[in-house]
Amino acid sequence: MAKSAATATSSLVQNLRRFIKKPWEITGPCAHPEYLESVPKATEYRIRCPATIDEEAIVPTADPENVYNILYHARDQRRNRPPIKRYLLKKEDVVEMRNEKKTFEETDLPRVFSSLSFL
Repeated sequence: MAKSAATATSSLVQNLRRFIKKPWEITGPCAHPEYLESVPKATEYRIRCPATIDEEAIVPTADPENVYNILYHARDQRRNRPPIKRYLLKKEDVVEMRNEKKTFEETDLPRVFSSLSFL
């Protein structure tokens, strides 16, 4: 019986709070219907914790050779160049290069366009 009396008193107080307002809520900017308190109530602030999991994550499984590799260095074409070839020249090679033909002949070059050639 004491429990029902406490419940009835509690509901009566809540009903009176709806109709009895604080003096600053009757007039002034707080009385405007669009007025909202800037600080939310504790029950409205964070309804669910950010750490709670709504649903389990679905992790796709596949063979590693069928999964696209997102690593940049594996697809970087500048790193896929063939190795630079280095030559060690011997004295005979240098002498042979000096003896090679170094100048151009007139037949090696294209013909010069002459404006009189079509007349």
